[in-house]
Amino acid sequence: MSIKRIAVATTTGGYEVVIGSGLLAKAGNYLAQALGSNSSAVLVLYDEVLEAFGYPQRVRAALMAVFPSVHVVAVPSGEGSKSWAQAQRLYSACIDAGLDRDSVIVALGGGMVGDLAGFVAATYMRGVHFVQMPTTLLAHDSSIGGKVAINLPEGKNLIGAFHAPRLVLYDVSTLRSLPVLERANGLAEAVKHGVIADATLYDWIGQHGAALLTGDEELTAQLLARSCQIKVDIVAVDERESGVRAILNFGHTIGHAIEAAQAGRMPHGAAVAIGMVYETRLAVLHGLAQEQTAQHLQDTLSQLSLPTDLPPELQSAQGIDLLIDLMRRDKKAVRRSLSFVLPRAIGSVEVHKDIPEQSVREVLSSH
Repeated sequence: MSIKRIAVATTTGGYEVVIGSGLLAKAGNYLAQALGSNSSAVLVLYDEVLEAFGYPQRVRAALMAVFPSVHVVAVPSGEGSKSWAQAQRLYSACIDAGLDRDSVIVALGGGMVGDLAGFVAATYMRGVHFVQMPTTLLAHDSSIGGKVAINLPEGKNLIGAFHAPRLVLYDVSTLRSLPVLERANGLAEAVKHGVIADATLYDWIGQHGAALLTGDEELTAQLLARSCQIKVDIVAVDERESGVRAILNFGHTIGHAIEAAQAGRMPHGAAVAIGMVYETRLAVLHGLAQEQTAQHLQDTLSQLSLPTDLPPELQSAQGIDLLIDLMRRDKKAVRRSLSFVLPRAIGSVEVHKDIPEQSVREVLSSH
């Protein structure tokens, strides 16, 4: 498999997204090249579930062959680790490892580890170098763009920063270990990229969905390259989410509310899939999209083994009240408005910052 490289422009100098197979074994060389030095202390923060597959051990060996000081720390699996308690524990790990302003924190795992490790890197000593090494399909979206955060009990990603990585090293061979449902969760963000910016990608995912769910490496690498490029192009225009970057939140206003209401029991990709369906129905209600667009999206997500309906416990009047309250607390809300990214058609969306609550209730009540 050929290695794919995508350049990301940022105000801090830019970085590369490197996609290929067997890259973790060469992590030390890639990291030294990205930093322009091999003298930094390195702290690898990884999802504890990865120990069974040997990925933390492989990365540690590759880094120790190049860097003089390498430390590894496990993070408990699950969205619950994106917390102040875990951040504080990791600050102590940074001190114990002797990290200074020239050091590097590496995130090895999915989006949870990337967000948490990135938040720690952004805030420890007012910012140290940060590297993403995703091992899930879902993390192809969160690993690019420099948005890092932890959660509060009141909502998802409410405490965070913009802190661009120095490198994203995406070893697609790690995706072999993912169960089918985890692949499906990752495909939700790729479908999102198709809906907001690339109808051709959207159709391609529909054509190759079965092979992508079974883990075809070559097709997965092709998907990641195109989907990551879409994210990179949007971030290059609007690095700090003051304009067009907001379209990346399609499906996330409702999706994040579902995640918060479910207290992390529902995976991010599944919640976003449901959010995309209901937000497209909202676009139909407001005359922006045609009914067939909503139905096509729902059919595509179903074929990818993703849910398209609210969980039963959130379909009641009380459940909808909770979701709307959570949406008003979302970090995208301005003065507690209900803000949504709504599609006009596959490949074209627009931002609406103050949708009437009654419209949202009507859509959420339709099952």
